[in-house]
Amino acid sequence: MSAFKDPFDASTSLTRGCSCGQHHSEAAHQADLAGQTTDSELLGNRVVEAAVMRALFPHDATRRRFLNAVGASTAMAAISTFFPMGMAKEAFAQTGKLEKTSLKVGFIPITCATPIIMSQPMGFYARQGLNVEVVKTAGWAVVRDKTINKEYDAAHMLSPMPLAITLGVGANALPYTMPAVENINGQAITLAIKHKDKKDPKSWKGFKFAVPFDYSMHNYLLRYFLAEHGIDPDKDVQIRSVPPPEMVANLRANNIDGFLAPDPVNQRAVYDGVGYIHTLTKDIWDGHPCCAFAASKEFVTTMPNTYRALLKSIMEATAFASKQENRKQIAEAIAPANYLNQPVTVVEQVLTGTFADGLGNIRKEPNRIDFDPFPWHSFAVWILTQMKRWGQLKGDVDYAKVAREVYLATDAAKLMKEVGMKPPTATSKKFTVMGKEFDPAKPDAYLKSFAIKST
Repeated sequence: MSAFKDPFDASTSLTRGCSCGQHHSEAAHQADLAGQTTDSELLGNRVVEAAVMRALFPHDATRRRFLNAVGASTAMAAISTFFPMGMAKEAFAQTGKLEKTSLKVGFIPITCATPIIMSQPMGFYARQGLNVEVVKTAGWAVVRDKTINKEYDAAHMLSPMPLAITLGVGANALPYTMPAVENINGQAITLAIKHKDKKDPKSWKGFKFAVPFDYSMHNYLLRYFLAEHGIDPDKDVQIRSVPPPEMVANLRANNIDGFLAPDPVNQRAVYDGVGYIHTLTKDIWDGHPCCAFAASKEFVTTMPNTYRALLKSIMEATAFASKQENRKQIAEAIAPANYLNQPVTVVEQVLTGTFADGLGNIRKEPNRIDFDPFPWHSFAVWILTQMKRWGQLKGDVDYAKVAREVYLATDAAKLMKEVGMKPPTATSKKFTVMGKEFDPAKPDAYLKSFAIKST
């Protein structure tokens, strides 16, 4: 006999009361569609339901027999006739008091983490009543492990990482969430200066490239770029994971020929005279996500007020960072040793988009990096197609369901409004990557359309 999964266990993501399986009733389903219920509120509702069910039926066997007999939605409807479930949920959501005020948030020292980093020295965390220690971390695997082990309350992560963690790709499966994108664009392909005459990617066979992590936009964008130029990333080149702070040293030592990296790594290679910027990733996919603010579903569920305060801090910082006139001030705030540990001029060139390219040119690209926090579900679907394309993810995937549960677009939209940003009215959109349209409603067709992919 298969083990029975308690639908009111807070660890599960499913209830049985509506057509999509995500809400305790069809009314809640319709309210969510109308934008009345946030992702974290839905998670909180499940916690309240689980607590009430356990209080009424403290013995697991009795509770499960009852649920098996009548079904989850019928059980909650019956209980609601004598227990004020709505009031309990409202009280849970609006207690106001921060469950925890001293937090640790891990980050990698790159400009992608700008809103998370700047919120400490510029007072955005303190404004929400939080004492946040932002902890510089060596690499992405360390960030992942420390967050999973609860050494960090939340973290700066690459936007594919919460998807990978949730699906158990590269680590044990753990429900994770991504309520905000930290930056869009902001990466580049940089080659060693000795390759200044090899600008045609078709001449890159045999090159050794670095990316920050296997589950990164950098890896997927580099592979996409190479494949579109007829280079098989699994056969014609080598791609290895190197922590961003070590990339320039590896380029200088001739251990690699180039990298697709976050900034300020690319600009630092130019500053040190060891590399040149070949392609900005905005020219591969303008508006692509890169890094994100991420937290476990447990954190979002059990500390809803702290979670909301933390997310609002980061949203306020993102709104501030989205304005070009604030970029020089931000560069000064995040350049010091305890944050990026970079010359201010390097960080400023990245954030303002006026920069030296390493070949004697000064370029002006105002949207080299930008800050738009909305976690489009279609971003997640595209990432999942690339995980499948390159053999990281096997079997069937319910793209829309995974995107909806991990990328908390409703939470983002609500707080964007509160900080004066204008969120989109939809959660998915079509976009173009190197001239090829991606339709999030047709992920399998998109995946099948590629001539080069892992076998």
